[in-house]
Amino acid sequence: MTTSPVTERLRAVCLALPEAAEKEAWGDPTWRVRGRIFAMEKRGDGRVSVWCKAPHGSQEVLVGADPARFFVPPYVGAKGWIGIRLDDEPDWAEVAGLIRRSYRLIAPQRLARQAG
Repeated sequence: MTTSPVTERLRAVCLALPEAAEKEAWGDPTWRVRGRIFAMEKRGDGRVSVWCKAPHGSQEVLVGADPARFFVPPYVGAKGWIGIRLDDEPDWAEVAGLIRRSYRLIAPQRLARQAG
């Protein structure tokens, strides 16, 4: 399992959420709640990023506002997921907020409420 400082930071954010678990998939760490992915670290395209689910319309707003930081990831981008670049001093409070929002979209309602 990857143990870079970025991965450790993502791990701390994700595993603080109720019933979150980490599982490697496609060679990268993913974070899940009851088997459903809410965040995944990606490195295969030469950049370090995290992909997470976003509410309808958010992808266009985020990518449009800051295309240097946000992007539409392959495969899951068509379902509204966003990619967040992490290799250039990201705003970790913002990253954590987007991951928590993704978790709330994926988790059962009771757990989503516990996540705040």
